[in-house]
Amino acid sequence: MATSVEVKTVGNWISGRVEASTSGRHGIVWDPATGAEQARVAFSNRTEVDLTVAVAKRAFAEWRSVPLSRRAEVMFKLRELIDANRRTIAGMITAEHGKTVPDAMGEVARGLENIEFACGIPNLLKGGFSEQASRGIDVYQIRQPLGVVAGITPFNFPAMVPMWMFANAIACGNAFILKPSEKDPSVSLYLAELIQKAGLPDGVFNVIQGDKEAVDRLLDHPDVKAISFVGSTPVAKAIYETGTRNGKRVQALGGAKNHMLLLPDADVAMAADAAVSAAYGSAGERCMAISVAVAVGDVADPLVAAIRERMAKIKVGPGTDDSNEMGPLITREHRDKVASYVANAATEGATVAVDGRGAIRRDGFFLEPSLLDNVAMGMRCYKDEIFGPVLCVMRVKTYEEALRIINENPFGNGVAIFTRDGGAAR
Repeated sequence: MATSVEVKTVGNWISGRVEASTSGRHGIVWDPATGAEQARVAFSNRTEVDLTVAVAKRAFAEWRSVPLSRRAEVMFKLRELIDANRRTIAGMITAEHGKTVPDAMGEVARGLENIEFACGIPNLLKGGFSEQASRGIDVYQIRQPLGVVAGITPFNFPAMVPMWMFANAIACGNAFILKPSEKDPSVSLYLAELIQKAGLPDGVFNVIQGDKEAVDRLLDHPDVKAISFVGSTPVAKAIYETGTRNGKRVQALGGAKNHMLLLPDADVAMAADAAVSAAYGSAGERCMAISVAVAVGDVADPLVAAIRERMAKIKVGPGTDDSNEMGPLITREHRDKVASYVANAATEGATVAVDGRGAIRRDGFFLEPSLLDNVAMGMRCYKDEIFGPVLCVMRVKTYEEALRIINENPFGNGVAIFTRDGGAAR
């Protein structure tokens, strides 16, 4: 007789406690390493968003008057709690996102840097005063909290990106609502527990799980004064346009296509090490992943050979195994979308130097590293943000041509140059 296994439900965090959603809708949280369902996440409705905003608004009225020294004290305690529970947080990230534990530990470390920055809030919030800016006129500046603010965060850094947002927002005296990715939501509730233990009053930090319905209500709600978003470019544009139209302050970070420029005098071994780490770390699901190597002149052939040699040594498997260097992708749909770029590359005229699609036959959402050579600007694999373990190599004749290609790309997050020429680097 078969036995049924109860699947946990990830709910909301409102006014200092977990609240189950009454919407009746939910999404599946997968185990990327096995392909099995491991949890269900509530998809909150407009009424639940309104309730959360009302709770945050009431909490803000008191929190904004709390002295800066007390706010800093909460941040210091939170820093210690997160530091003491690094491995627990990393384990939750690995379980739902799939990245390796060392990757997840690195994410927690980078998130902690934001908490540490917020610990200095008494100094950071200092204003300014200018006497006699004009005859008989003094000018002063003060920094005040906005009220209820919200963060809509991506799946690839479920701990770090929320810490980017809520640490400074709360330290500045705002109340914060986090809408985490529905793909890996559990760490958001654990962070909420730690924030409560750090002494933050209930209602100042809240978590609302959900999909587009919850996001749309946050964008429409008149009591939400600011929105911070990280995700795809189309969604970033929609959030920016809707939020600003409704009078909110909005920061919306979208897609990236990070380039790596290699001149003929580059140290090929060093460049190949960097390319493999930056392209395939965290299965390429990083905003700062290098996805294009632009090789100038004769450096292309030795670079491709060196990258292929290193790719063969990358051990792909579940992130829970410390011997693995790359885990699975977040969902089956995303894995298949990334694989489609490799499948289409040859028809577009590129060379599939390394095809990682053999891993698709495994359980879980695995795709091994792939390398596409002879990529051109018009190809889909170049125009889109792939967000997976696929590195494109473009071959050009001159430094000037390489610069033109990089500068004409509509995405921009970061670029690196490998050369021994100080003038070119500058």
